[in-house]
Amino acid sequence: MDLIKYFTFSMIIFILGIWGILLNRRNILIMLMSIELMLLAVNLNFLVFSVSLDDMMGQVFASLVPTVAAAESAIGLAIFVITFRVRGTIAVEFINSIQG
Repeated sequence: MDLIKYFTFSMIIFILGIWGILLNRRNILIMLMSIELMLLAVNLNFLVFSVSLDDMMGQVFASLVPTVAAAESAIGLAIFVITFRVRGTIAVEFINSIQG
């Protein structure tokens, strides 16, 4: 098993996620998808380390990451829907005016 290929692929996915957040700060959906890409890259690293070290803990953590990703998506989309109903736009620059 060539670990360098997997780590390189994971690094590329993580950098694409960071790139999506830094370059697109206007659309909240693309920001959520970029966070999901970063979680996917971390999940891949957990799996590769688990297989290479012959340890099950990486696979246990990899099974917990989708639950965190689902919770993050559900909360993010709920905020998205409420913001769109109240403001009529999903522009990120207006998010700071939400009072709670």
